[in-house]
Amino acid sequence: MNSADKNKIYHSLRQKFPIFIYEKYNLEITETGFSARFHFNLSGKYHFNPEIFIPRKKFLNFEINESELNNLVFQIGMIELISYWKAACSPEVIIEAGSLNQEQVEWWKKLYYNGLGEFFYRNGIHARKDDFMSLSTNGKNTFQKFEFDQSDSFLVPVGGGKDSVVTLETLVGGRKDVRPFILNPGKAGIDTVGNVGFSEEDILTVDRTIDPVLLKLNAQGFLNGHTPFSALLAFISLLAARLAGIKNIALSNESSANEPTVPGTEVNHQYSKSFEFERGFRDYVAKYISGDFNYFSFLRPLSELQIAKAFSKFPAHFSTFRSCNVGSKSGSWCGECPKCLFSQIILSPYISQEKLVDIFGKDLFADDGLLGVFEELIGESKTKPFECVGTIDEVNHALVKTIEKVENPLPFLLDHYKNLPQYKFYSERKTIANFSQLNNEHFVSGDLLKVIREGIE
Repeated sequence: MNSADKNKIYHSLRQKFPIFIYEKYNLEITETGFSARFHFNLSGKYHFNPEIFIPRKKFLNFEINESELNNLVFQIGMIELISYWKAACSPEVIIEAGSLNQEQVEWWKKLYYNGLGEFFYRNGIHARKDDFMSLSTNGKNTFQKFEFDQSDSFLVPVGGGKDSVVTLETLVGGRKDVRPFILNPGKAGIDTVGNVGFSEEDILTVDRTIDPVLLKLNAQGFLNGHTPFSALLAFISLLAARLAGIKNIALSNESSANEPTVPGTEVNHQYSKSFEFERGFRDYVAKYISGDFNYFSFLRPLSELQIAKAFSKFPAHFSTFRSCNVGSKSGSWCGECPKCLFSQIILSPYISQEKLVDIFGKDLFADDGLLGVFEELIGESKTKPFECVGTIDEVNHALVKTIEKVENPLPFLLDHYKNLPQYKFYSERKTIANFSQLNNEHFVSGDLLKVIREGIE
């Protein structure tokens, strides 16, 4: 289906389903844990009821002020709704579950628009910031900022990839008190925290359930695509941190997340991992939720190359870490996607090729079927892969460093690369592209910067 056809579907669905309503949410605390259920309505024809559930753990306190819970859960519903709104992209969104002032309305519209940049681009949708949706509220519930007694511990979201490994290991190595947090726990995440020395009882887990009605609509041809998942994780992490009485929420988003996926545009697969989102989120939380949270990315000062080098010092994780979305459910590397190839490229300057073959199950550099993906990663295509991968400069620099250490004959992709203009260009840019300095755009405090420097050195 071409872009013109997709755009026609977009306008047809908007006419057929003109209104999307965030009706309400329900909270429940039981012997087993805390649950929140959201109620969304698509023009009175379809109803969605996604849920989140937080199992009881000895370190969680569910006996907190109900007004605080309402504020936190309402906000989760505001970001959760975008996964359901996108099915038909209704031009009018009405918030009945609570009230927002005009500044908040504009903040949410900016997040929705930028967070859906990839969705619009890949579906051929010509959406404009000023009219892709109208957002209004008629809910009577108002939410007040709150204060709470918090420890100076660190809640660390863990996905099971190399980045969260580096954050966990570096903070623990720096003698910081850490609480691992996993949304929808999988084998890679649990193995990661286990390798660091945590038990499953130490992990704060949240189970998120997608309403099956949405999946049925997707199968029927309603619109589907990428949503700002990291923004959802951000709001859920606030609730998790509040229940655990923790001040600091330490993400593992690196500086490369700021680079657009489509060069020359604002389309960024990683928008909700970007510094722009992080800064805006911190401001929103401090103004409308609580000034007692400290949400920041611990790895923001670092490049992907610095993170890869740091990761190479933790061999206990080599056989268990995973960054492949295709193989996420089975806890495997598919060996065919951009995430797999990028992971091998960025690690190759620091981990032996033999060990990398053990990790990925084969030498990805020898696979000529990955040439198209390779060209996207090095900047030879119209777009970068729509995945969480490093910058084009980082990829090219890693390849140059890899070729310097790999013995001839070079495997297919490295041999191909050595004959491209990029190889000569990046070979001569060593002093420019050494990525050894810390990035200055971050919210990492001075004492933590010292921990980072000690960790990467």
